[in-house]
Amino acid sequence: MKSLLTVPRLTGAAAIFCSFIIIGLFVANFFRILPSIGIIGVTLTAFCYATLHRSEQPMRNDWRMYAALVGVFVLHAAGGFITEQSNMKEYIRDVVLQSPFLLLPLAFWLLPALPSRYLKLLWILFISCVVVSALLSTSNYLLHATEINDMYLRSKIMPTEPDHIRFSLMVTLATAAALALLAFDNLDKQIRSLLLVAVVLLALFQHLLAVRSGLVTFYAVGILIIGWLVVRARQYQRAAIVGATLVLLLVVSYMSFPTFRNKFVNTQADLGEVKNVDAANNYSLVARVYSYKVAAKVIKANPLVGVSKADMTQELAVHYRTDYPSIREESYIMPHNQFIYLAVAFGLVGVLLFTLSFYYPLLWAWPRFAPLLIVQYTIVSLSFLVEYTLETQVGLTYSLFFILLALNGITSGQQQVGKGWRPA
Repeated sequence: MKSLLTVPRLTGAAAIFCSFIIIGLFVANFFRILPSIGIIGVTLTAFCYATLHRSEQPMRNDWRMYAALVGVFVLHAAGGFITEQSNMKEYIRDVVLQSPFLLLPLAFWLLPALPSRYLKLLWILFISCVVVSALLSTSNYLLHATEINDMYLRSKIMPTEPDHIRFSLMVTLATAAALALLAFDNLDKQIRSLLLVAVVLLALFQHLLAVRSGLVTFYAVGILIIGWLVVRARQYQRAAIVGATLVLLLVVSYMSFPTFRNKFVNTQADLGEVKNVDAANNYSLVARVYSYKVAAKVIKANPLVGVSKADMTQELAVHYRTDYPSIREESYIMPHNQFIYLAVAFGLVGVLLFTLSFYYPLLWAWPRFAPLLIVQYTIVSLSFLVEYTLETQVGLTYSLFFILLALNGITSGQQQVGKGWRPA
């Protein structure tokens, strides 16, 4: 068995299953189990490697950062102790949803450092999937431009795969990953040209898509790049060029893309209706504001350990009906903020445990050179402020997988996988 399942074959199998996870993010609506197949596959591969070859590994991965991420799963699993018996099915669904926080960290801890070429291919695969999905959405927009432009005035967004919120985050990460490969890796001329085209296309598409969370993350990463160029690289001219490019991109997008302009108009209209409770039935930003107010009341009543995630819907609905009766039941929404969401579900103690668990790998990585890890944490953290990112299959898998993939680039086994920059 050992001669059949060699280390190169197992790392190759792990990379293939990782590619299933990446592709699965974009086809989840049509092939929902593909990400799960990838997660289970990479976990089984990791167990095979640990059983057959782990004793031969001279240096093993630091277990602490992976154990910290497993803490997020433990937090959700512990919610069963305060869940109403009538909602146990919902609790079990949540445990299954959060299972990647158990399986993926365990798998990446057991596996050796993936070869650099596999890491690069996986990042290029991700960039390619984002570009293809962006081109398909753009084609659909061009065929239905008038209708879609009007949708943006009604708080709607053009169709994308996956959903527009998660996809806008992926566009930012793919753009940053392409820039990182261009800046730090010795790629052949043809691949560099394709990556450069991808950067231009994705930057323009992000503004055509005009999703607020995507735009915020895009410009936040741009500011990070400028900061790195000024503080670390001392390349002031390049920093000025990046800054000027971002400003020019904003101006050109506003002048050229009706979706961008209409989203700006829609956002202004949303903000103008915040004090009108009835507007929560029609305006997305207003609905979010009142979801925060309702959540605050639940947190105040259950500050330490919350009400459990499975019981959240019922608890929030009680306060909606009592405090804001003019908001229709179909307009009740969960608080669109990961930290507030967790505070309702698991209390302030849960938020503290989540924060320590989720962000420990970033502290562990400091001060290693890991631009992709920093970018992904920046993107996901900003999304937490306006979305409950980790409470959907695509959002959770996307957030966790690319953190782990970047961490794999700085694992202790990098001396075994050749020279050159390991995407991290």
